Amino acid sequence: MAAGSLAIRSRALPSPSIMQLSSLSRRSLSTRSQFSARSPLLSSTRSSCRAIPRQQSSPFQRVARRSYADDAASATPAPKPKKRFRFLRWTWRLTWLTGVGLTGVLAYSIFHLRHPAEQMEPDPSKKTLVILGTGWGSVSLLKKLDTENYNVIVISPRNYFLFTPLLPSCTTGMIEHRSIMEPIRNILRHKKATVKFYEAEATKIDHEKRVVYISDDSEVKGEISHTEVPFDMLVIGVGAENATFGIEGVRENSCFLKEVDDAQKIRKSIMDCVETAMFKDQAPEEVKRLLHTVVVGGGPTGVEFAGELQDFFNADLKKWIPDIKENFHVTLVEALPNVLPMFSKQLIDYTESTFKEESITIRTKTMVKKVTDKHIEAEVTRPDGTKEREIIPYGLLVWATGNAVRPVVRDLMSKIPAQKNSRRGLAVNEYLVVNGTENIWAVGDCAVANYAPTAQVASQEGTFLAHLLNSMAKAETIENELKRLSDVQAQAKSEEDRNAALGEIRECQRQLRRIKQIGPFQYSHQGSLAYIGKERAVADISWWAGNIASGGTLTYLFWRSAYLSMCFSTRNRVLVAFDWTKALLFGRDVSRE
Repeated sequence: MAAGSLAIRSRALPSPSIMQLSSLSRRSLSTRSQFSARSPLLSSTRSSCRAIPRQQSSPFQRVARRSYADDAASATPAPKPKKRFRFLRWTWRLTWLTGVGLTGVLAYSIFHLRHPAEQMEPDPSKKTLVILGTGWGSVSLLKKLDTENYNVIVISPRNYFLFTPLLPSCTTGMIEHRSIMEPIRNILRHKKATVKFYEAEATKIDHEKRVVYISDDSEVKGEISHTEVPFDMLVIGVGAENATFGIEGVRENSCFLKEVDDAQKIRKSIMDCVETAMFKDQAPEEVKRLLHTVVVGGGPTGVEFAGELQDFFNADLKKWIPDIKENFHVTLVEALPNVLPMFSKQLIDYTESTFKEESITIRTKTMVKKVTDKHIEAEVTRPDGTKEREIIPYGLLVWATGNAVRPVVRDLMSKIPAQKNSRRGLAVNEYLVVNGTENIWAVGDCAVANYAPTAQVASQEGTFLAHLLNSMAKAETIENELKRLSDVQAQAKSEEDRNAALGEIRECQRQLRRIKQIGPFQYSHQGSLAYIGKERAVADISWWAGNIASGGTLTYLFWRSAYLSMCFSTRNRVLVAFDWTKALLFGRDVSRE
């Protein structure tokens, strides 16, 4: 009897599979209680499952397990994204969007540059404005001038604008000269009204007859190569020429650094000296002389050229021509006690220490007295004050100091009594009007306005003069309108018409007073920059009430970005950036043109 009841109990106990299924059903009861109450068929199925043998319950068991796994997966919340790479993702997105935006701006700039709009034809009733030169002052004037107010004529022996701060880089092949040249016709074609351009040299200015005499000095000449151009208003921006200070042999034996032709000549002479020094059986003393470059002038131009030339030697010349390694040398000669006199003492010391690291010799208090084809004679002032003559041999001599008055300016100065005491150029007043004349202005290096003859000064002078001429044109238009309104007011038949004319007259008078309030020219110094070689630069930047002086590699990057942004057009910026990249990847070219 006990055995029988034990057997019955054994049959009544469920198998392990049934117990597991029952456990699964109880776990899901809380989520399915409402559904189970409404489904008796599902309840009966669950109760009948307990009687199914083990070997017959495995398919239903798999279905139950799969259903439970799906329910558990749906009930589990989704994992939150990790935050550790969120900053990098947003940085990449911003970088990508910035790149797309800059590409769009570049594409629009190039399209605008390549597709100028139609221009207005000249109006014979308007005044003729003649601009001499295509330098910093003249081009800054043209850039801001409303040419529809005048009949503008530009006269210059060169038909391009040259970005002179990067000219020393052209001497070593770091930048191609075409990259810093902007055709003047590209500039004039984008003005609202047509501007005439004559590629000619201004030989004489008659300020009384208001006539400019010009001459075509190009190799190809037509039947007429000399003529005259009348003007109502004249802007003189012819710049200055290289000053030799009357020293014998300078003009015949040295290379200047003011124009594109000068940079090309220096580039050719560098390789001439190197290849001649490598000629068979050349004497050691002659090799040293040929590989010695002397730079006269411790200003930014001379310092930058010396740094560029030493970089050229360190990065390329000694790599491809190792025989010159022991004899190549650069010397900087300056008559003043130190180089870069417009910079702070801290930056002057930094420049001199950098030159010492680069093995560039600085000879201060050294005044050139005579130049021959193989050496210079200099007067050196010793620390004790004594002076003595010294012979300095050279293979290449670069003269990068001093400005002299051009012949056309000197001729005009001789005809104006008010200019008899002026020596460095045309003396002008606070509005840049040439003293002793009417309707003649001067900007840039040919004008004496108590400021240093720099590109920064000339650019600000040109911008100021553009605003002045624009205001004068507007004032003349308003004055003509006032005359017309006065006639209208005098002939008005009713009180209402008379009051309306008086209201317009008051408005015109208010505008005229505001226009005539333009003040005199005031130069705002933005700072000075200079490259000193070895991928270093010095900067003396004006900031609020003081200056910020810095030097080093970061300043060199700032120097590059500043000059790149100062380039005249998008075309120049793209070409200069491409030249820098090309030189970084492939080096400078050491072939001789």
